[in-house]
Amino acid sequence: MSLVFNKKASFEYTLGKKFVAGVVLTGAEVKSLRLQQASLNGSHIKEISGELFLLGAQINAYSFAKQENYDPKRSRKLLLKRGEVEALIEASRQKGFAIVPLAFFISHNRIKLELALGKGKKEYEKREVIKKRDLKRELAKISKLR
Repeated sequence: MSLVFNKKASFEYTLGKKFVAGVVLTGAEVKSLRLQQASLNGSHIKEISGELFLLGAQINAYSFAKQENYDPKRSRKLLLKRGEVEALIEASRQKGFAIVPLAFFISHNRIKLELALGKGKKEYEKREVIKKRDLKRELAKISKLR
């Protein structure tokens, strides 16, 4: 069951191999995520001393929890196998590649993060995607009228 999506990820990046990672969260953050009170817009994954961290993801404060000094955009550690971490770090060091968070979802009653290795799209590639989307929308509108 998907909870929160990064809608701009597929527009900004050409996505490659996908991975599933666990995330270190507090109990109130889990409850907030289950209520879908989060956003992955503008978030990214960074390697810090051999470990991967999710930065910039906003998980709003759970309204029924007493949380003083809660930072909704704090960095959160990702839990992956050592081989996966090393492969992702190595691939992300190449020019133009980044590790992109795609979605939070529930798997076996645990919150997981789907992430992918992405290559940044050029501006002309983004314009091409917009043109195709508009053309498809126009064709659907015309076929609906007939």
